[in-house]
Amino acid sequence: VAVIASEDQKFFQHNGFDWASIRSAIEESRGGSRLRGASTISQQVAKNLYLWPNQSWIRKGVEAYLTVWIELLWPKRRILEVYLNVAEFADGVFGTGAAADHLIGRAPGEFTSYDGALLAAVLPDPKRLSAATPSDYVRRRASEIMGVVEDLGGVGYLADGS
Repeated sequence: VAVIASEDQKFFQHNGFDWASIRSAIEESRGGSRLRGASTISQQVAKNLYLWPNQSWIRKGVEAYLTVWIELLWPKRRILEVYLNVAEFADGVFGTGAAADHLIGRAPGEFTSYDGALLAAVLPDPKRLSAATPSDYVRRRASEIMGVVEDLGGVGYLADGS
């Protein structure tokens, strides 16, 4: 639930694209702010599984095409499962199993909800942010994520959403 709280709170409500977030990111960029990400978990699965790392409009178009197919063919729980297994949590550390072991020092079934929030907190920039040696920013972000998880209804959110 921490990853949904951090990356895509509308995961169970959209069909692959969070149009409100996309619109907001574009408006902020036009207003002079740095362009922020608005990709959903489904879009990130398409990117992480099938596409090359550098950003371009062509890659974004292919990502959108693949996202439509992923949403049509896979149930939401499968999309989330794949995401949790391919997301990069540190340089060269992919998936929650490896992240839990290498960064937290516990098996995935043994880590706490705060450990999960720490891992989710680094997802926007796992090569710069660290769950193993969390900065004040990462700790604050993890606490914020814990609050959002609570607002969503905790683990029960997964049962309600699927």
